[in-house]
Amino acid sequence: MLSPVIYHALLIAVCAYAFLHGQRDERLAAIVCVVATLATRLALSPLTVRYSGVEIGVFLVDLFALAGFTFIALRTDRFWPLWVAGLQLTTMVAHGMKAIEVGLMPQAYAAAARFWVYPIFLIIVIGTWRNHRREQQGSLTPAYPS
Repeated sequence: MLSPVIYHALLIAVCAYAFLHGQRDERLAAIVCVVATLATRLALSPLTVRYSGVEIGVFLVDLFALAGFTFIALRTDRFWPLWVAGLQLTTMVAHGMKAIEVGLMPQAYAAAARFWVYPIFLIIVIGTWRNHRREQQGSLTPAYPS
């Protein structure tokens, strides 16, 4: 996995782009990413035992992130939030794998639990870019009529 410095730089870049050029869905997804990142930092076990068992705190953070992304996906007329929710569900599978196979190497569990955030970032950027492009072309219809 990428270093924490690179991860945080990507998080800041993705969220800044979503807030500058996105609408409500993109901004909400960015908020979910930021809150989940901060909550995960607080929920992680001490380094000596990290990922040696099911990370209950991280599991709960990921569950709330899944709920947030699913909420966005169910309320929008855009397609990209479905992909984000689906990838977050895939992250949840990592916790299930560790619960079923307690002998799963901590590095494999950690990688499986963290990997999908990068495609999620990419999808948020693409969704924001497409939305911004439609807005510039004047063909943007509001997702939620006022």
